[in-house]
Amino acid sequence: MIQYLFLALAIGCELLGTTCMKFAEGFTRPLPAIGCAAAYIACFFFLSKTLQYMNLSVVYAVWSGIGIIAATLLSVFLFHESINLPGILGIALIVAGVVILNLFGAAH
Repeated sequence: MIQYLFLALAIGCELLGTTCMKFAEGFTRPLPAIGCAAAYIACFFFLSKTLQYMNLSVVYAVWSGIGIIAATLLSVFLFHESINLPGILGIALIVAGVVILNLFGAAH
């Protein structure tokens, strides 16, 4: 079960890093830029710990799939960016791929 904690921490750090990147405004603002770098270092540390317990294909699919969904939600609700129907459909297809990989992938 520790692998899921590591994966959750990797996803959380990735989202924090991405949010800081947005606030860093092209790395022109030092504090958000430092936060971005620190969050991504932590993200990849926890991702590497996850890979000690789980297959790369599953970890990467879950990490990127959840990251895409959460980043989209952050962009819509925190930054008031818009999303259209094709964008929602694309995200739904990614989620479907993650579910299929977890249910029927080589790790099972």
